[in-house]
Amino acid sequence: MPPRRVITGRSQEPRRRFAEELRLLRTERGLSLRKLGEALGWDWSLFGKMESGQTLGSPEVVQALDQYYGTPGLLLALWELAVGDPSQFKEQYRRYMMLEAEAVSLWQYSVSRPPGLLQTAGYAREALAAGGLKGKELDQQVDARIGRGKVLEGDDAPPFRVLLSEMVLRNSLRDSRAWREQLEHLAEVSERPNVTLHVLPFGAGLHGLDSTDVMFLRLLDGRTVAYAENDVRGELVEESSKVERLHRTYDAVRDLALSPAESRKFILPMLEEVPCESST
Repeated sequence: MPPRRVITGRSQEPRRRFAEELRLLRTERGLSLRKLGEALGWDWSLFGKMESGQTLGSPEVVQALDQYYGTPGLLLALWELAVGDPSQFKEQYRRYMMLEAEAVSLWQYSVSRPPGLLQTAGYAREALAAGGLKGKELDQQVDARIGRGKVLEGDDAPPFRVLLSEMVLRNSLRDSRAWREQLEHLAEVSERPNVTLHVLPFGAGLHGLDSTDVMFLRLLDGRTVAYAENDVRGELVEESSKVERLHRTYDAVRDLALSPAESRKFILPMLEEVPCESST
């Protein structure tokens, strides 16, 4: 077993340290990413993303790496430091975010706010502050939310289909400059090859997701899980029959929405209505 390296909670860049350790352990053994993937049974691109810092992977993957490299507990401890203080995210989100980082494709419906993956820093800050966060905790949460969005960047980013209720585009921020930046960001990401954006306009009628945000994640093992959230609670849904029922509801809502091209045309005129200068 290689000499155990020092782990400290005082590390200022735990995510980078974790990625470097993964890369070092693999290269010390002369393994390619593809060979590592074949040995452990995961897609090799996942290990490439972990070594480049794009994703942290799940505890199951990290435990398998610890066992394979003969470093019991080392990588898992570094992973826990990279994930951050457990209080950084509410407990019900933590497993969901681990799965989100591994997803090979994603679908979402949003009722009143842009998905976290598509929020700008300005939007995230005002939204989180409205929930009572402030100071260092607010800064940490904003950084964490923006960091999640990196999963959609890069040449091998997963496909993401998102349905936005028109309320998302009407529920503006107090800071008009930050709101304009958020609308511009939505228009920009709608042109990315891996993002398909639909707007569900007012007047589309009642539907099964009127008050529920829902995200679907297709995982490397072929499973699909869902996370459903309303004003009072969130739930990670893994039972296949429940996921399928939610997915049928999502498909019905998608059939009511505008096409991607129509949706972009819907968003662009809204930019002209927003003052360029902040109103705050």
